[in-house]
Amino acid sequence: MADVKIHAGDFPTGSAKLMFSTLTFPWTPGDGFLGKSIQLTELAEVAMASEESVKKIGGTVGWGVVGAAVLGPVGLLAGLLAGGRGKEVTFVAKTHDGKKFLATTDAKTFTKLQAAVF
Repeated sequence: MADVKIHAGDFPTGSAKLMFSTLTFPWTPGDGFLGKSIQLTELAEVAMASEESVKKIGGTVGWGVVGAAVLGPVGLLAGLLAGGRGKEVTFVAKTHDGKKFLATTDAKTFTKLQAAVF
């Protein structure tokens, strides 16, 4: 089981879990008993986030501000604090039905997500 930290988008923010081929998002009121989840086959696009890619995929929803905040000084500080604990990757994902989210996970999980859309 891998952790995926959801920062913004059409899914609840917080710590999501990737188990087998299902990404389960944090439970929020109105989600029902099991909450929201998607199969990796529902992902249409997974790309490493840069300020440019966040603006391109997010359009006018304010993703540029979120991307700059995540990838700017905060991202640098988090990278310095993480030290040798492994590389974290911030990425933008889009589903076939047009939903999207900005998230961070470890490099191994990111590779698994990219492989699912290849």
